[in-house]
Amino acid sequence: MSNLQIRKMSSIIIENFGAIKMHNAPIEIKKVTFFIGNQGSGKSTVAKLIATFMWIEKALVRGDYEKKWFERKNRFKNTFLPYHRIENYLKENTFIQYEGEAYIIIYENEFLKLEEKKNNNYSLPQIMYVPSERNFIAYVKSPKELKLSSEALKEFLTEFDNSKEIVKNLELPINTINKVILDYDKLNDTLNLKGEDYKIKLTEASSGFQSFVPIHMVSCYLAKSVKKQSEVKVGMSGEEKDRFRKEVEQIYKNELFTDEQKRIAISVLSKKFNKTSFVNIVEEPEQNLFPTSQGNMLYSLLKINNEIVDNKLIITTHSPYLVNYVSLAVEAGKLKQGVTAVKEKQLNKIVPISSVVNSDDLAIYQLNEKGSVELLESYEGIPSDENFLNNEIGRTNELFADLLDLQ
Repeated sequence: MSNLQIRKMSSIIIENFGAIKMHNAPIEIKKVTFFIGNQGSGKSTVAKLIATFMWIEKALVRGDYEKKWFERKNRFKNTFLPYHRIENYLKENTFIQYEGEAYIIIYENEFLKLEEKKNNNYSLPQIMYVPSERNFIAYVKSPKELKLSSEALKEFLTEFDNSKEIVKNLELPINTINKVILDYDKLNDTLNLKGEDYKIKLTEASSGFQSFVPIHMVSCYLAKSVKKQSEVKVGMSGEEKDRFRKEVEQIYKNELFTDEQKRIAISVLSKKFNKTSFVNIVEEPEQNLFPTSQGNMLYSLLKINNEIVDNKLIITTHSPYLVNYVSLAVEAGKLKQGVTAVKEKQLNKIVPISSVVNSDDLAIYQLNEKGSVELLESYEGIPSDENFLNNEIGRTNELFADLLDLQ
């Protein structure tokens, strides 16, 4: 990927929302953004807010509703935050400012304030939020079965179901020694894993496969769809946009539609707009995976992220391995410049060339229990080893030494 390509970057400031109290500088949402920290420190909260504000910006650009609709009192709390079940995280002194490519959106005192940016070059995104509760999704046939789940999980299940159309002898990238093939039996609506001497249903597979397969399927499916749309580059006329807006209003006013039916109908209408980037927001992609499989999984997501300049990958994680693997991807990106063909082959064996990361395109943020968010320092573009996750590993070594002192 050429260094001359201009990267688009958004940012968000969050004060007094859920576990997040305050941070000194805006959180820059780069091409690859990691959030690390203890459970309950607010990693997923930040990711969910980013997804929410990105969706609001997209709806504004697309003209789903008039501006004043967004600016009504408690619209943010009652309409947008329940999607991720975070409406109760709001406080009286909550302040959030999101600066996107097309709009600056501020939440304060129960209202949203919207400011359109002039001469913006907005790339309409396909936004996918992959929740950590995805593990049991292989067992579910319909969103209706997820009565207690969030709308985000229902949306993911819908895309998971859609993605089955691309599954035909799909090689999974997490086992490097023995190939594992994913296949879809359309007649029985069953996903199967095939090895050299076995074939089992996904529902019978290990928890690692049940967690990873939905991420891989949906990411590949949506990335492929967006790439196809971005190559067409055909937008809507003003008349078509007006018609789209009216159709959306009719859907929301239809009292015979359930919330799920409204969501599906809007999704179908939205496909009339060509999306030109893919924002993939993944909670804890390392779930139930062996360290080397975590690396292979991450490289597959980075490869997808590199397919279009404006794609973004946002990850929340507890895994020190993911931080170390993305550091390898950054170093490989530096070494890639000007290497010989022979060395490039050797480099590709260590880190896939298709998955390398430009150091300027990576940001890793640490969150602690005090409610702060801080950018992890880097040395010549490589993330520092002095991070919360590695520090915990060092702490166990210190505790072991303390035990030895008791002998």
